[in-house]
This record gives sequence, C-alpha cells and structure tokens, in this order.
Amino acid sequence: MATNRRISRVAELIKREVSQMLLNGIKDDRVGMGMVSVTYVNVSGDLQHAKIYVSIYGTEEAKTETMAGLKSATGFVRSELGARIRLRRTPEVIFIEDRSIEQGTKVLSLLNQLQDQRSLTDSALEGEEKFDEDEQLSP
Repeated sequence: MATNRRISRVAELIKREVSQMLLNGIKDDRVGMGMVSVTYVNVSGDLQHAKIYVSIYGTEEAKTETMAGLKSATGFVRSELGARIRLRRTPEVIFIEDRSIEQGTKVLSLLNQLQDQRSLTDSALEGEEKFDEDEQLSP
C-alpha cells in the first residue's frame, strides 16, 4: 500500500496530465463538444484504479456525447499516462461526470431567492409597524 502522501501526489500528477490531454491530446470530436475540465482524481490505495471526475459545461446532449467520447478514449488516456508518469503499473482509468458545480449553483440561487423573499417580508412588516404607529399617534 502506498502512503497517503504518495497517493495524493499520484492523483495530482494524473489530474495535470489528463487536463493536458483534454486540451490537445484527445482527438475525438465528441470530447470537444462541451467544455471539459478535470475537477478531482481519486486514486485507490494500491494505485491500481483512478476515478477521474470531470465537469462538463454545455447542454445535456453535449454532456452525454462528451462522456461517451471520454469513455471510448480511456485506453488512449491510460496508455498516455503510462508513458508520461513513471509507475510500476498504470492505473485503470474511469471517467465520472462531476455535477457538484451545477448543484452548488442551484443551492446558491435558492439561497438568493430566500434572501429576496425575506427582505420583501421584512420590508412589508416594517411598513405595517409604521402604519400601526401612525394610527396610535392620531387621536
């Protein structure tokens, strides 16, 4: 088993190299349909498997096409990793779509909506309190 420090270093190397491959190494047109970026790489403790999380910007159709292109390019990516990174055994590569950015955007928009509703409610309540004060002052 590799140490945690070595695992994180290998994961960072894989992330950097796969990012470079996405820019100019993979020739599949489907990969270029959506903007793709590597968000995280999870390497197993024995360095035999690497889950590569990718964020894809675009329509749902572009996302599915891009994921299909990435899945078909796994053999190429693994062989390139073997050539670029010195490891005893090149890990198996699995691409996983990372939707955390979309989920974060949804949460932020919901929080903004709640804040807007709260400010509207607060301003309405302040208007009622002011109206009540005016009624109490006049005999």
